[in-house]
Amino acid sequence: MKEIECLLIRHGKTQGNIEKRYIGCKTDEELCAAGIEELERGKLIDRTKLKIDSRVYISPMLRCVQSADILLPECEKEVVDDFREIDFGAFENKTYEELNGDKHYQRWIDSNGTLPFPKGELREVFIVRNIKAFTDVLYKECVRNTETVIPFVIHGGSIMAIMSSLTGEDYFDFHISCGEGILVKCLVGEGKIDVISYDRICVGCDT
Repeated sequence: MKEIECLLIRHGKTQGNIEKRYIGCKTDEELCAAGIEELERGKLIDRTKLKIDSRVYISPMLRCVQSADILLPECEKEVVDDFREIDFGAFENKTYEELNGDKHYQRWIDSNGTLPFPKGELREVFIVRNIKAFTDVLYKECVRNTETVIPFVIHGGSIMAIMSSLTGEDYFDFHISCGEGILVKCLVGEGKIDVISYDRICVGCDT
């Protein structure tokens, strides 16, 4: 068994985030000016305390790539395709107001988000691919034998998927704002990952 500490960071704001749109894997938005400004302040991450690793794992989406460039410019980026955001299907790039009254949207709301998005992805499938990607990374990091904090710059949905899977807590309990992160300490063994502790931190946001 090996103890590994990870920092799961949600990317900075995009215009779609500000407008509260469903921005998934089919909308490759760049960061907006406000998102960049907030992340610039996040450059003050206390690397002495956190001892950030030289490698950061990221989603392939532009908003995550740009966020990693701003927050961790000295880190080598490793893209993990399965960390891409969920496929919102017919809801992609739309707001609640635009979808209000749509019978398919109402059914999805009534299911507490457990129904698949029309022409999109089932939440359980999204969770499975993200937790598999995360565990694959942790097993690889065990071989590297590093004592540093492993950073990830991914999506809010990916963080909810990973943390709810590891802890058994509710998916929506791990909703975080753009620019926020969760510092999680895991005990990694053969075929098993246990969470020792976790804390929310703000690396670059306006809260």
